Amino acid sequence: MEGSDTAIKTDRIHPWVRKGRRDKLLENGRRFSIKEIPVISFIGELEILLVDTQEEKYRILKEEQIPSDVTVEELYGRSCENLARDVEFVIANTMYGGFSILADGIHEGSALCFRHIWETCAEKLEDDLLVLFPAKDTLLFAPFSHTAAVEGIREHSRRAYFHSREKMTQQEMIFIRDRKELALYEA
Repeated sequence: MEGSDTAIKTDRIHPWVRKGRRDKLLENGRRFSIKEIPVISFIGELEILLVDTQEEKYRILKEEQIPSDVTVEELYGRSCENLARDVEFVIANTMYGGFSILADGIHEGSALCFRHIWETCAEKLEDDLLVLFPAKDTLLFAPFSHTAAVEGIREHSRRAYFHSREKMTQQEMIFIRDRKELALYEA
């Protein structure tokens, strides 16, 4: 809203990929309706929320806080630029031939927003990628044709989902190298 003291600075916004919570969200002990916040549909049951990162606290952005001169889509683009500037993503090898994306324990799933990560990995591995996001702090992938690695990340994903307090999704995704596209995978 123009002139609103609830407006935020767009250079502090980050995207969060989360499992859709179509009914209610909880923030600081207060429930609020999903209708109060801008939500971007992502893939399957995953959605993108925009969060304000002021003073290392994360607050879900509400509709009324969006500056009047910016669309949600433009703000999403800016939030991705901010994320690339503020958060370091590291690709780590797993013991079973798969890979994990590491960040800060909060933004791992946000790496799903960066198609160039998936394009680069698919090109280097010369394969499509099976991608799993079972928990807030766990994002896994493996070359699709590497059976042992795929089974390894599936087992890792099941354990992470079962033990996590912040479950995301058991849906599998595939990054299709030739189409440069992330899609739901159904075996």
